[in-house]
Amino acid sequence: MSEASRQETFEFRAETRQLLDIVIHSLYSNKEIFLRELISNASDALDRHRHEVLVAGETVEEDALRIELAPSTEGDGRTLRVSDNGVGMSRDEVLENLGTIAKSGTRELAASIREAENAEAAAELIGQFGVGFYSAFMVADRVEVVTRRASDERATRWVSSGDGSYAVEDANRFHHGTDVVLHLKPVDEENGLPDFADAAVLERVVKRHSDFVHYSIVLQQPASGADGDGDASADGGERVLNSRRPLWTRPRAEVSDEELAELYRHVSHDWQEPLDSVWLSAEGRIEYKALLFVPSKAPYDLYYRDAAWGLRLYVRRVMIQERAEELLPPYLRFVRGVVESSDLPLNVSREMVQHDRHIAQMRRWLTKKILEHLKGLKDDRPEDYATFWRELGRVLKEGVATDHESRDRLVPLMLFPSTHDGEALVSFADYLERMPETQTEVYYLAGDSRAQVEGSPLLEAFRARGVEVLFLLDPVDEFLAEALPEVEGKPLRSIARGEVDLEGLGEAEGDEAKDAAAPDQEAWDSLMERLRSALDDHVKEVRLSRRLTSSPACLVAADGDMSPHLERLLRQSEGMDVPKQKRVLEINPDHALLTKLRARHEADAEDARVAEVAEVLYGQALLAEGAELPDPARFARQVAELVAETL
Repeated sequence: MSEASRQETFEFRAETRQLLDIVIHSLYSNKEIFLRELISNASDALDRHRHEVLVAGETVEEDALRIELAPSTEGDGRTLRVSDNGVGMSRDEVLENLGTIAKSGTRELAASIREAENAEAAAELIGQFGVGFYSAFMVADRVEVVTRRASDERATRWVSSGDGSYAVEDANRFHHGTDVVLHLKPVDEENGLPDFADAAVLERVVKRHSDFVHYSIVLQQPASGADGDGDASADGGERVLNSRRPLWTRPRAEVSDEELAELYRHVSHDWQEPLDSVWLSAEGRIEYKALLFVPSKAPYDLYYRDAAWGLRLYVRRVMIQERAEELLPPYLRFVRGVVESSDLPLNVSREMVQHDRHIAQMRRWLTKKILEHLKGLKDDRPEDYATFWRELGRVLKEGVATDHESRDRLVPLMLFPSTHDGEALVSFADYLERMPETQTEVYYLAGDSRAQVEGSPLLEAFRARGVEVLFLLDPVDEFLAEALPEVEGKPLRSIARGEVDLEGLGEAEGDEAKDAAAPDQEAWDSLMERLRSALDDHVKEVRLSRRLTSSPACLVAADGDMSPHLERLLRQSEGMDVPKQKRVLEINPDHALLTKLRARHEADAEDARVAEVAEVLYGQALLAEGAELPDPARFARQVAELVAETL
């Protein structure tokens, strides 16, 4: 097939066009980061090629693996070529990688970009999502990629001006690897666009952003002339721009915060700076070093099932896995960084990594050290920990429900809103410290939002007595509570389940008067049976409440039953068939509505209005907890009729 017959033109997918438009027209001031992104991609390609060769049992000439920067001001305008002799891409891989964004959460990313306050914020969102190749269009009017897989006879050329389409055709490239040629925009220093065809500019950018890259970053410059001895002038030839010494092999004192931030961006493709770094070194039966990072913002694909995660795993400077998931439990999937060991084989396969005892030992050690580091962050830098928790606390909670071995280290890291403070989050330790000696349980209430739970009638008696209640607002919290039966010997107790006994936990205003006129249980039995009969399809029991002070009624789950919030969450989950549970309706015998209803029932046990009021009480209790009404139209008519009677 001729080269011409293989030429095709494609349209970018909608989400990719949105990203390109924002990148090209963004106000992002630090446009030089495009070079960091392209060098990072080239380094990854070299890592993959190196690994493939070693696994095949062949040798690698280390000095032959390199990244070249070749600026030019001759011929057709100013250009910059970024080349590598890495793994390269096939034609199919070019179409997959450079024409679309094949990642979970693309739609959500596009929505976030549209909602971003300004173009700079949008550009940071793009960087965090890891599509750094497109940053080339910040500095180039046209981008050309020529790439060849070692196993392919022909190369592939990809060309685009970032205008919504791209062309793909066959090409020639003598060796495997990739050339990215940028046809540069005019220099505009005022708007952050220096001359990227200038060797001095390129050297400064590489030193700032990519000095730690393991492979040589070589500046190629044609000689501009010769001296009297015939030697090329000083600005010709080639020059290595980076030091090539991995940061994790250097003492922490020798590494600047800026260098750390650049390594983080290299391994994470996140344009933000990390919140914190974790330096680890282990010696003994197995030796390894790790340099890990805690992001300052949650990755966009953190909660997507198919999202890739894991640490970069090196063996004697060779990257054998780019995403080694086996090194960390899933609830630490937000951690980025590198781990290097000299005790693993270079040709270790994914299957071997999954079952290798050294990997299992490293996983336990890394997990322990990360959790200990987070505890230190919480104790010593509470403001930074608050940032971490706001972004990543939800995923950390998964560990309490899934990692029994690490639970004792995870529990002190948990934070929750509570009735104690309208804004501050509290730990279990804070809660236990404030508990009166007579309190034997840790009380909590689960819900969808703070506004919803704070208005719950279930809190009334607790508030009246000053008893603190934790708010569990994340979906994972219900599973956390189920997996954590107690904290320091104090059982966790949902105030939405079972009966409550607050005796000995302080007195509320009016308690003495209530005790003097305690409700006669038998006097209420007939009405409660009538209410239960009227609500037989919805409730299993009606009883007098000890948790209500101002509301007429509330709904609670019986001991041993699933909490109503968990039931709703499971029912909302795709494919979950959750049978509807009947719950307990608790009524407040001190509420005027109930005392009048009891009098009406005693006057006429067959009064139909009692059954209608029972439905209104049930509907009101559902609304108070944020649940849906079984028949909203019927409820609205009944409320209107009752109101009309009082006018």
